[in-house]
Amino acid sequence: MDKLMRALILMTVALMSGAVAQAQTAAPAGGSPASTQKSDGGITANGVIGDVAVIDASGKQMFVKTAAGSVVIVSLNDATVYKRVAPGEKTLDNAANTTLAEVGVGDRVFARGKVADDQKSVPARMVIVMSKADISKKNEGDRAKWRERGVVGVVSALNPNTKEITLQTRGRGEAQQLVVAANADTVKFRRYAPDSVKFDDAKSSSFAELKVGDQLRALGEKSADGARFTPEEVVSGSFRTMFGTVTAVNPQANEVKIKDTQTQQELTVTVSKDSMTRRFPADIAQIMATRADGGGGPGRMGGGGGGGPQRPGGAPGEGNNARPAGSGGAPDGAGQSASGGGGQRRRMGGGSSGGGGGMDFTEMLDRMPEATIAELKPGDTLIVSSTAGTEPSRVTAIHLIAGADALVNMMTQRRARTGPGVDGVGAGMSGLGIDFGIGLP
Repeated sequence: MDKLMRALILMTVALMSGAVAQAQTAAPAGGSPASTQKSDGGITANGVIGDVAVIDASGKQMFVKTAAGSVVIVSLNDATVYKRVAPGEKTLDNAANTTLAEVGVGDRVFARGKVADDQKSVPARMVIVMSKADISKKNEGDRAKWRERGVVGVVSALNPNTKEITLQTRGRGEAQQLVVAANADTVKFRRYAPDSVKFDDAKSSSFAELKVGDQLRALGEKSADGARFTPEEVVSGSFRTMFGTVTAVNPQANEVKIKDTQTQQELTVTVSKDSMTRRFPADIAQIMATRADGGGGPGRMGGGGGGGPQRPGGAPGEGNNARPAGSGGAPDGAGQSASGGGGQRRRMGGGSSGGGGGMDFTEMLDRMPEATIAELKPGDTLIVSSTAGTEPSRVTAIHLIAGADALVNMMTQRRARTGPGVDGVGAGMSGLGIDFGIGLP
């Protein structure tokens, strides 16, 4: 195998493991021009990366769908070589031989071969496979690791000289400060991309890109006294949470227009395949709003009460993905706490106090009934979280929650009493213990 071919395959394995965000677009000499290969990052001149949508064993074909939604027909023959690698592997050193019969729908594959000029087909000389089950297992392991060894909160101060980040977190209703010492050269920084709801879309970043008010999640070790944190990875992002009334619905475009209750401006909300759309049952929304309005003691929903300390940023929102969100990780809550039935404490941020599992707000939402754009109607009240995108009047939803009238009314009333948060968003959102925040992997 020549050096160019080996380099391409190693790059592809890294991409399949989530090590890089997009595929190489430059073509080698004699290949298709790079300008024709930019429409989909999962398609290169030398192959396609995506998930198996259909397998036609008798016809010796498979249909592969890229992350961007393109479908490519992969032609197979008796000379096609099949290799299976585990998620996280960066080379083919530990790859195992496999067969077409062992490839399943939902598996992630790199089909290597010369892609047709129209990018719709490729005769595969080699197919590298990561099984859907192995990817799911790795994702769950990553999420558990971030819960057990992670912290999450809002950036309240930055020291560029020492690369120290002061993070405002919330434990049992009390605002707490934690110093994240990110001065080691080995610290890996990532940042959510504008207009993306997926954790996997987070780009390589640096300390210099951090801003006061950002939400931040770090993986590492907390000091014995709990005052400092030494990170291995830092993921940050700027998020916003809006609540308002539906003015128009366009199911064909997967868009809904709302009048923002706080700014009185109209916003266009786009719902993607990675957005989490849920409907809050009226009784649960009312209970949460009532607890928050009562102030709640430590460890209760909205603990800290109306007069308790609010963290900077009030209610900036995303995940995701986020999830990605089987798609890269759904965004999770941002470090609030609550108690479930029987006095069991549940963390809304999946470990905001550092270590320990617990149910975050996104996991609670996941159990709620799904909502669709088609069932929304003018006059409905929505809560929407998103990244801070490039267009102020247009956002892509991370979460879209219908049936939250009682919660929104409570936020509005609390904001009238306490004033806006640091970011201009109502402080009532934090008081409710409902901070949509940065997601887990």
